[in-house]
Amino acid sequence: MVAILNIETATKNCSVSIASDGEILAIQELNDGNYSHAEKLHPFIQQVIKEAKLSFDEIDAIAVSKGPGSYTGLRIGVSAAKGLCFALGKPLIAVETLQSLACKVHVDEGLIVPMLDARRMEVYAAVYNANYEQVREIKAEIINNDSFKEYLSQGKVYFIGDGTAKCKEVITHKNAVFIDREFPSAKEMANRSFDKYKKNDIEDVAYFEPFYLKDFVATPEK
Repeated sequence: MVAILNIETATKNCSVSIASDGEILAIQELNDGNYSHAEKLHPFIQQVIKEAKLSFDEIDAIAVSKGPGSYTGLRIGVSAAKGLCFALGKPLIAVETLQSLACKVHVDEGLIVPMLDARRMEVYAAVYNANYEQVREIKAEIINNDSFKEYLSQGKVYFIGDGTAKCKEVITHKNAVFIDREFPSAKEMANRSFDKYKKNDIEDVAYFEPFYLKDFVATPEK
């Protein structure tokens, strides 16, 4: 049995799970519209460990959502994961945030576009096939009438994530299917992190940094 603690804080959803060989044993998550990660993350970690009836020493690895996403959210999640890895002597696994979001869509064919809301008409998005293999790299892009046109002309495209809300009135192609009110979760991280563990696809704990995609720009107080 390989027990992995999965931490997802890239968006407003604060989510933590424990999985055994990719199967969820316990999960705690909260998306109340606010970034409550600083208050909720560590209690959630304690709770899933307790529910799974494991000790911290029995965890084989710590997995964290690597981004893109909220700068502050990613920092909180990665800091917690690295701290646990250092304290417990466990390996660190980084899971692509958009890929785990894409895994919420279960279809036999077509393409999946997970997208996270950025400012104004901008989103963080990538393109995956029905097997969750990456077809197009992750980009920060401004949505317009021509966005994803080359993929929509080929067949169904499933757009998922909080970035879809701003796209519905702009992307009007008949092949566009929108799945909103969905966020990345530690539930979908479980299989991804287990696959990476089996391949020994781990990070250097000392030097690992989240994938921000864009530089953080502080907004001065008014």
